[in-house]
Amino acid sequence: MTEDNHETHAGAAGGAEDFGHLFEQSMRAVRPGEIVKGRVVLVARDHVTVDIGYKSEGQIGIHEFRDRDGQVGVKEGDEVDVYFEASESEDGGIVLSRQKAEQLRVWKDIEQAFEAQGAVEGTIVGKVKGGLKVDIGVAAFLPGSHADLRPARNLDRFIGQRTRFSILKFNRSRGNVVVSRRAVMERERQSLKGETLKVLEEGVILEGTVKNITDYGAFVDLGGIDGLLHITDMSWGRIGHPSEVLNVGDKVRVVVLKYDPDRERVSLGMKQIMPDPWHTVHERFAPGMKVKGKVVSLTDYGAFVELEKGVEGLIHVSEMSWTRRVSHPSKVLNPGDDVDVVVLDVDPANRRISLGLKQAEPNPWEMVKINHPVGSRIQGKVKSVTDFGVFVGVDEGIDGLVHVSDLHWTKKVKHPSEIFKKGDDVEAVVLAIDVANERISLGIKQLQEDPWNAMPTRYPVGSKVKGVVTSVTDFGVFVELEEGLEGLIHVSQLSTERIDKPSQLFTVGDAVEAEVTNVDPRERRIGLSIRALKRSEEREEVDSYLRRERESSKFSFEDILNEELRLDRDEGERPAKAKGTLEK
Repeated sequence: MTEDNHETHAGAAGGAEDFGHLFEQSMRAVRPGEIVKGRVVLVARDHVTVDIGYKSEGQIGIHEFRDRDGQVGVKEGDEVDVYFEASESEDGGIVLSRQKAEQLRVWKDIEQAFEAQGAVEGTIVGKVKGGLKVDIGVAAFLPGSHADLRPARNLDRFIGQRTRFSILKFNRSRGNVVVSRRAVMERERQSLKGETLKVLEEGVILEGTVKNITDYGAFVDLGGIDGLLHITDMSWGRIGHPSEVLNVGDKVRVVVLKYDPDRERVSLGMKQIMPDPWHTVHERFAPGMKVKGKVVSLTDYGAFVELEKGVEGLIHVSEMSWTRRVSHPSKVLNPGDDVDVVVLDVDPANRRISLGLKQAEPNPWEMVKINHPVGSRIQGKVKSVTDFGVFVGVDEGIDGLVHVSDLHWTKKVKHPSEIFKKGDDVEAVVLAIDVANERISLGIKQLQEDPWNAMPTRYPVGSKVKGVVTSVTDFGVFVELEEGLEGLIHVSQLSTERIDKPSQLFTVGDAVEAEVTNVDPRERRIGLSIRALKRSEEREEVDSYLRRERESSKFSFEDILNEELRLDRDEGERPAKAKGTLEK
């Protein structure tokens, strides 16, 4: 025998001895009614052959190895736990069961978990009355109140989750098991809470998990203890709802803002980890700068525009249009609009930036000053008629006001509607332009020369005028001299006698004569006097009488003088005649 043959024979002999030893050991170790380990030696169409080291192999129906999707979960060579039911079957093999092995193992785990207050793993597979159905190897019931730390309204969201459960009670003979997810979470939470409390203090930065989102913020699990992350502390920028930033289950870094150990209340901040953009806002935005932004919200008084993350400015409604009277920002802008704006003012202390929308465009009022200088004439339509005047269109979106006092030089206009109506074409003179206050003053009467300039000539002081009483007041009587022109007879000038009440002498409509005593073109006043007229008339009568008397006296003297001269002549002639007669 060669050395090789000897070694081969020795090896064979040794192998036979080892197999015998293993066979004997397996015969001693494997007993029906136990769970044993076996090796898959064949995966056939309808069964799986498993070798457990017994004198024969066992076959298990293929259905015991299929998962929920119907797929076979083993292959040749895999080790599996099986239940050794009997040492012989009808075909001479041993009787094995994968399902019974699984169930026995599960019930053992359930019992151990119940006694040791441990936990088992399982999957929530469906919803049943009062709670959820859980697969932990056997069917178990999870009461709805034990699904989460807080009562859950929507149990459907738990379906499909694989997690750990505590055993509340079980009955193997009936196959009943009641489990709790909440109990496991409470134990884990209590354990984590102790660790978290060791490091929890104001100013510390921690990592947490978003547990719940509300309208006002989010609750973050820091590890056994929850903190509130308020919506105002999520971002330096504007947030409409916390869900815009966070989702349940998100991992977030937060800083502890406040911590009350007695009440175990924790206030958290997320934006505080990042630099406050308002601290350096003056470096990026200055008055007069033209910048771009996005409209984020509208109010009755203006529109808020995001200039950068965390920095917003306000466009007041008065800064939206040069020419339009904007009743509400929605007439000009919409949320989400991209806009060009001009920075009007920056107030970092109060976190405010004032913006102008209209300032991003040329000021049309400046153009009006160039195109329609003071003194020039304009043609336009009456846009509206008010108690105090008429608005006339000058340029697109720009109206000028003709005040009621500038409609007519002399006519007393009670209401502009007496002369104009909306839509009338009118011509006017530009009187003044106030760019700062966006106002244009127009005049219609200025199209003609001011008749008051000629009043001192037309109605000289001392002239006699006639008129009709238009108004009687306590201080005098107003008399219309011509259309639109009135003069005032003061109460002291109504008569040569003292008059207490003008109404005792005059009523509206009375015809009167008076004397012009004063003409003031600047104040547009004419002073009249009946008293002065009477005195003038009296003086006239006296002067007339005196003239007549003088004239009468002058003729009598001449007559006397002439008579005296005649008599003198006659006297002179008589002696001459007498002498002649005597001579004769």
